[in-house]
Amino acid sequence: MPESSFTVRLRPLRATLCVVCFLTLIVAAKDFVKPTPRSAQAYPAHDEHPTEKIAIAADPYDTPDKAKIFSINFQEHGFLPVFFLVTNNSEQPISIANMDVQFVTKNNSKLTPTASEDIYRRLVNPQANTNSPIPFPIPHKKVKGTLSQKERDEIDTSQFAAKAIEPHTTQSGFFFFDVGGIATPLAGAHIYVTGVDDAKGTELMYFEISMDKYLNAPQKP
Repeated sequence: MPESSFTVRLRPLRATLCVVCFLTLIVAAKDFVKPTPRSAQAYPAHDEHPTEKIAIAADPYDTPDKAKIFSINFQEHGFLPVFFLVTNNSEQPISIANMDVQFVTKNNSKLTPTASEDIYRRLVNPQANTNSPIPFPIPHKKVKGTLSQKERDEIDTSQFAAKAIEPHTTQSGFFFFDVGGIATPLAGAHIYVTGVDDAKGTELMYFEISMDKYLNAPQKP
């Protein structure tokens, strides 16, 4: 039986709708989803203050398998994403509003987390420097010119932003360190954390997290 002209006219529309749906699914599949945090003590690279019942961990996303959670290739632009976790197993909240995090390499280069604006700038202009003590020699490539809103959202929503930790909870997020020009940034490096205050406002002793604990941990099958 011959198809009606109406059915024939619907064919291009159906094809277009299928393409739109397919592309929508692809975009949705690449939306950033932050890793589900475990207690800081569960990560190889952590430091714990048993008396205060506070633990802090750092989990570098330095391999392609781990970094695939991002749509942005941060390593390509000289950034090391580090999943940062603070666990409070005490009965009182703690404040991290004044927390200071410093990544110190084996050669004593002191790196602080890169601000969102500086990450934007590096992604838009690969020759731009952020807070790395050593300029990053990135091969010449086509400059993007602008960042999409999706990329900005990924950078913003992934970062560690907590200011306090309630009792028996863990807060987590990423810090991005500019390790450009540093061949092996993790080997022999330490992350130092200060400015963690207890419920009375008293600052706890600093935390020191060895990255060698991460590098030397047994590999998961």
